[in-house]
Amino acid sequence: MPTITFHGAAQEVTGSCHLVSSVSLGDVLLDCGMHQGMRAKRLISREQFSFNPLSIDMVILSHAHLDHCGRLPCLVHEGFSGPIYCTEATAQLLPIMLFDALSLYENDLRRENRKRARKGLADIDAQYSKADVLKVLDCLKPLPYKQHKSIGNGALVCFYDAGHILGSAIVELILNDEAKQKKLVFSGDLGNTDTLLMNDPTLLEDADIVLMEGTYGDREHKTLGDTQRQLQEILSNAFARGGNVMIPAFAVGRTQELLLYLGKLQQAGELDNWQVFLDSPMAIEVTSVYDQWLPTLDCEGVKKLCTGEQTLLKNFLSTLHLMVDAEDSMAINKISKGALVIAGSGMCTGGRITHHFKHRIWDSRNTIIFVGYQANGTLGRILVDGAQHVKLFGEDIIVKASIETLNGFSAHAGQAALIDWVSHFKTNPKVVLVHGEPDALEALADKLEQMHNIQAEIPVLGDTIEF
Repeated sequence: MPTITFHGAAQEVTGSCHLVSSVSLGDVLLDCGMHQGMRAKRLISREQFSFNPLSIDMVILSHAHLDHCGRLPCLVHEGFSGPIYCTEATAQLLPIMLFDALSLYENDLRRENRKRARKGLADIDAQYSKADVLKVLDCLKPLPYKQHKSIGNGALVCFYDAGHILGSAIVELILNDEAKQKKLVFSGDLGNTDTLLMNDPTLLEDADIVLMEGTYGDREHKTLGDTQRQLQEILSNAFARGGNVMIPAFAVGRTQELLLYLGKLQQAGELDNWQVFLDSPMAIEVTSVYDQWLPTLDCEGVKKLCTGEQTLLKNFLSTLHLMVDAEDSMAINKISKGALVIAGSGMCTGGRITHHFKHRIWDSRNTIIFVGYQANGTLGRILVDGAQHVKLFGEDIIVKASIETLNGFSAHAGQAALIDWVSHFKTNPKVVLVHGEPDALEALADKLEQMHNIQAEIPVLGDTIEF
């Protein structure tokens, strides 16, 4: 009987990693993501896998966010050499994501080893290198959506659009064990149906077991219209105060949605005179990939983006400035008012956004807008929860900037959309909830039982479930 063992994103939002074991196919890893929100010291210490990487026969990847793919280089460093199946767009995004993560990791490692040297301690060895990232890219087997691919011994894999970010996939895995077919569906991260850019998640009807994310299992998002109005109001108030706006944004997904919304506000004459700075080389590179795929996306109400006449980076937002070099980024600090800065990291765990915070978070004229999920333990979560002081670059800095949250920009489905998606299965599958904090998963499980008599399971780290 096939089994699933949960090695990450079990009653937590990051670190997606689920091991499917079967007689016919061996050991298959669904995602191999990094945990986010920890302190840098823990991130750069050796985080051992709780399984033998040499025993893994293949990886099936849902999408390119680091909490789903970030540990792939460590996996190959520890001996994995099998195929990694993903969508075509994910294969384009992975080099950008993994090389950026490597650069940040190496910088953190050097910083930590300098501290250790001052204390007479031995260096921490690197968990992986550029060579390992290149090996990951060599292992990629890109597939189009809705194409069943034979992966050995009668097993098939098929990807469906999850509507979360470019290339995000719902994974359908069909196994043939002991002459009996079993179908597993892994939702990956399901997208928010109320967006301008992404397609709605594909609805499936047939499965023996469904692994579904529950990041927002206990709440709903504001509507698209409400979110646009709230953003316009926040920007208008910030402009009237003579300040600047900082938006921490994930380079993949959230940045592109923001550019689309800001462009629409400008075209409606509602963006005042903001100068928009996309202060992230990675986000710029990712957006150029999105621009290639725009005709396959929803782009509702922005049809010019689907014709090539305009793209997110070209002829769309007239006040958009692309800041590639560090010198460009530092120059923004000289602007006293009217700068709207989009920078990473999305959870404020590092990157250029933290430098902008250092220069502006203590000024009450300024505004920080959070447009994405902030995991426990991140600077973003600390600010959203109302911190009066934060530690930045070793300094204690007072927080006087206005803190705003726009959850309508979420790239995750809200509670009602999650329930609707899983209720379309007609085969009464076993439902397992992952990728969510305990309260969110329990609330979602309660609703599923009340509304559809679905008895969902909520595994903990290390649990194994048969199907």
